[in-house]
Amino acid sequence: MINIPAEETVTESLKAVSVNHEPQGKHYIIPLGYRKMENLHIVFWLFKDLSWCLGLQWLAGVMIIPTLLISLIITYRTKQLMSELCHNLAISIWIIANSMWMISEFLEIDTKMAFSGISYKHLAVFPFVLGLLILAFYYLWWKPRNKHVLDSL
Repeated sequence: MINIPAEETVTESLKAVSVNHEPQGKHYIIPLGYRKMENLHIVFWLFKDLSWCLGLQWLAGVMIIPTLLISLIITYRTKQLMSELCHNLAISIWIIANSMWMISEFLEIDTKMAFSGISYKHLAVFPFVLGLLILAFYYLWWKPRNKHVLDSL
């Protein structure tokens, strides 16, 4: 016989996405509202980059705002977990770098020199590197020293 859970049980199980990483039963729980926001963020990000690829400058430019705003909100909401903070901060910085590059192309200054032989497009390297440094901090310094902490995913 098939066991169909009660509607309340299904509803309760959908309120959070739980990822079990420990055999002892510890769970990393992502509230459903956060997951919905993350998914919406992906939609905005894809629209931004698709608009960039298609040369729809106005739409790509407009999409920077919700893409970056939601990324910053996600970063703020997950700041209590070091893993989430570092990854989401790196994503926010990536969006900034990506947007700098995109804008430099749209303004047709991407190949022009900003200073000291560095083009406007290559100014985006600085935030890209900053994002990598944040992740290096997490994986090479924080995580090895905090193996007991649940957010060390």
